[in-house]
Amino acid sequence: MLRFLFIFFIVVFGLYVLFSRKPDFFDGVTTTATIHYMKDSTQKIQPFAVFSLDGKDTFRANASYLFRSFKENETATVIYENANPQNAAIYSWWGYWVTWKELLACIIGYIVLFQAAKSIVSNPSPEAMKELEEYEKKPKIRKSRYK
Repeated sequence: MLRFLFIFFIVVFGLYVLFSRKPDFFDGVTTTATIHYMKDSTQKIQPFAVFSLDGKDTFRANASYLFRSFKENETATVIYENANPQNAAIYSWWGYWVTWKELLACIIGYIVLFQAAKSIVSNPSPEAMKELEEYEKKPKIRKSRYK
């Protein structure tokens, strides 16, 4: 049962990740970008992936992720949607596909729900136990499939 629940959880989480990414994975376009350190809106120096489309417009995507660092002038792959290239993201396993907030929420949620299910099943009421014993004592009558 534990193995089934874990596999079910992984499948559901995988489907959630596949269809919830912004910019959308299926409609997104990838390109290369160069990492530059610039001031953000709070005047802190942060890494940004700077890329241009058709040599005309220049866009930048925030490249600061937890547990990930970039060097100045490093190249990275960026994913964006043609309708909104200003909402681009670094296309990588850590940061685009898996974010630390989602991963932490899923692990905590899985543990809480598992512990809740375990506590419900481990302490059945006396009435439920009596009903289960009576059910087990009843003779099982096999009915024919065909009449």
